[in-house]
Amino acid sequence: MKTIVLDIDGTLLTTQKTITEATKNCLIDLQQKGNKLILASGRPTTGMLQLSDELKMAEYDGLLVSYNGSKVIDCHTNMELFNQAMSIEEGKAVLEHMKQFKVSPMIDKDDYMFVNDVFGCVIDYKDAPFNVIEYESRGGHYKLCEKDDLAEFLDYRINKILTAGEPNYLAENYKKMMEPFKDTLNCVFTADFYFESTAKGIDKAKALDTVLRPLGIFPEDVIAFGDGHNDRTMLEYAGVGVAMENAVKELKDSSDITTKSNDEDGIVHFFNELFG
Repeated sequence: MKTIVLDIDGTLLTTQKTITEATKNCLIDLQQKGNKLILASGRPTTGMLQLSDELKMAEYDGLLVSYNGSKVIDCHTNMELFNQAMSIEEGKAVLEHMKQFKVSPMIDKDDYMFVNDVFGCVIDYKDAPFNVIEYESRGGHYKLCEKDDLAEFLDYRINKILTAGEPNYLAENYKKMMEPFKDTLNCVFTADFYFESTAKGIDKAKALDTVLRPLGIFPEDVIAFGDGHNDRTMLEYAGVGVAMENAVKELKDSSDITTKSNDEDGIVHFFNELFG
């Protein structure tokens, strides 16, 4: 029996943000046979619940690793197994620092996502206008609320701060964005238009190791799939790390194997090859 860990966007989901019937049936069948399923994403927990329902993860004791490893939830009991948020002071410092850059920070609490301007982050992406705030709020199932000063507003510990911007601008400025926090927080790209901050030492691999070892599940029992920079620690942690064909080059180079893309049922292809 294996523990199967899947990134969501670019891995489990197609570019149309759906799970194909073939992938869904494959993953449900694997759970029925005793394998454990975990979704591990930069998404907030609220943006993962519908997918866990679709895959019947509560029925088979699956887990959700959200906020890029900052929180872990048991799908069956809804219990919080791990939660390492930033301090209020750290969150305020990040939000204050980001004011000097052409980026749109986003923070969440309960059903709401708080931003400066709901119309203020329309970027040119793949030759079309793209409202990143709308995209993120819909993906996380959030209501939107504007706050003039997010740093002043923040009075609670937060799992992550997400900043969005033009990909070229982020590529040119991310080192300056993370410079004051390079020794105190974890800062990483989760897409070319997303750069986020979490507590020090937080990543998907740490979250997995923290919750799986007490269950008697060790790295050699894990098969992990991903496509992005923030999946690297997870694939290196797993006994078998699988990069999608659409993954960034750095992930392919560090993975054990590459499967077909997220639009070609790459997860199904891998397991068909594994089991003949």
